[in-house]
Amino acid sequence: MRKLFGIGILALGIVAFSVPAMAADGAAVYKAKCAPCHGADGQGTAMAPAFKGSAWVASTDDAEIGTVITAGREGAAKKYKQFAMGMPKQKLNDDEVKAVIAHIKAMK
Repeated sequence: MRKLFGIGILALGIVAFSVPAMAADGAAVYKAKCAPCHGADGQGTAMAPAFKGSAWVASTDDAEIGTVITAGREGAAKKYKQFAMGMPKQKLNDDEVKAVIAHIKAMK
């Protein structure tokens, strides 16, 4: 019984530490790939729209946001026409995309 209890506690510890790790990875990916255009805190810049407080981010499902990240948005597909540059394609793996989406959605 003690052995099972110990294994259960160990499993809970692993799960508890893996969630912050994902958030940290999302923050690191955001800092490297997104912040130069969208701002360090997601506040937006003269080059790209804000994520912080964005109705689009709040109302858009993760799959669509992931598509924008990996496929980009150029030309007629651009949502925010006031920015000269479109959203360039990003070369991220699935875990990086999920992590950065979680990070962006956590910006309030």
